[in-house]
Amino acid sequence: MPNRHHESHRSHRIGWLRASVLGANDGIVSTASLIVGVAAAGATSADIWVAGIAGLVAGAMSMAAGEYVSVSSQADTEHADLARERAELADSPASELDELTNIYVHRGLERTLARQVAEQLTAHDALGAHARDELGISATVNARPVEAALASATSFAVGAALPLLLVGLAPPQHLMPIVFSASIGFLAMLGVLSARGGGASQPRAVLRVTFWGALAMALTAGVGSLFGVAA
Repeated sequence: MPNRHHESHRSHRIGWLRASVLGANDGIVSTASLIVGVAAAGATSADIWVAGIAGLVAGAMSMAAGEYVSVSSQADTEHADLARERAELADSPASELDELTNIYVHRGLERTLARQVAEQLTAHDALGAHARDELGISATVNARPVEAALASATSFAVGAALPLLLVGLAPPQHLMPIVFSASIGFLAMLGVLSARGGGASQPRAVLRVTFWGALAMALTAGVGSLFGVAA
């Protein structure tokens, strides 16, 4: 009985994982920084709520629009490259076969074997072979604008809701330190989850997100204190 070897890879998660981590991180950092900055300026709880909710809605829409536009641009480039490659395959198939052969030679195959591989892959799916091996376009990592936009907007809203909920739970006089410390905890958890999802180092991911989050909140608090109405 043959031994079945099963490998679990994570490359198919790249699109939605990147957008989700970016959205959640931005939601936590921007909303917590906004709350801390407005609180440092001496605003009332009602003003902080309004600012936080406005930041959540605006941020989620901005993330969705930004992801859709940027990933759509990537998709347009991919489609243009594929159209050009399709035309070249129709106009000069021999040259395209030589090009594919040279790619495999440069990757370490002997020329005879490289030619055989190129011929077989061309017979099976010429455009797919050139897309993958010449252009670097594959089904697992190609651009998906709608998926990226939805993942980014949803994760931003979820991330932003975490520090925003603390506005209603924390005593007003302790709001700033509670939001600051809790948001660092939220970011640490996000770092752990993103590292697990991508198979990366957890300590490095946690340090990366918490450092930049703490810096953003500290700077925003300083601006709020400098221009605050209660100064």
